[in-house]
Amino acid sequence: MNKAQLVEAIADKVGGRQQAADAVDAVLDAIVRAVVGGDRVSVTGFGSFEKVDRPARYARNPQTGERVRVKKTSVPRFRAGQGFKDLVSGSKKLPRGGEVAVKKAPKGSLSGGAPTRTTAKAAAKKATAKKATAKKTVAKKTVAKKAATKKTAAKKTTTAKKTTAKKAATTKTAAKKATAKKTAPAKKATAKKTAPAKKTTARKTTAKKTVARKK
Repeated sequence: MNKAQLVEAIADKVGGRQQAADAVDAVLDAIVRAVVGGDRVSVTGFGSFEKVDRPARYARNPQTGERVRVKKTSVPRFRAGQGFKDLVSGSKKLPRGGEVAVKKAPKGSLSGGAPTRTTAKAAAKKATAKKATAKKTVAKKTVAKKAATKKTAAKKTTTAKKTTAKKAATTKTAAKKATAKKTAPAKKATAKKTAPAKKTTARKTTAKKTVARKK
């Protein structure tokens, strides 16, 4: 039985061929999406669909017998339920066309019961991934803050050094000016003192000459 034959088989029960095709497509799409996402789809009495991870291994080519390395991969797996197994093995009789071959789901199971193990694992993985990303972002922010504080501290130290250098230069220039002012009056005073002394010596020499002439 292919997909078209399956649609035809349930068309009368659903209410039309188009409704049956839409129902089959919706069911298959939901199963495929759940299994790809790592979830397990189980139907009571029918079976369960799940994703299985196969590790890397070595296999042999059936034609040449050559040993070939097979990469790690994931494959879908279907496990038949006990009711399905019993019907196939013949331990239970298959009900007639009008009856349901697979057991109905118990009451309350279709209203969103407890999540399966795979969904719990997926949720735990997502939570741990979120926590790890949050920790990484916090670490990046702290590193950026430390770098910014270091830059600001370096800028402050450089500005402080520049200001101290400017103050030292201004103090040196002020000291030079003060010393220049002090030395200038002292030089003038010494010049004034030496000038009268020279005049008095000149007068004494002229007086000696006049005395000598009179004699």
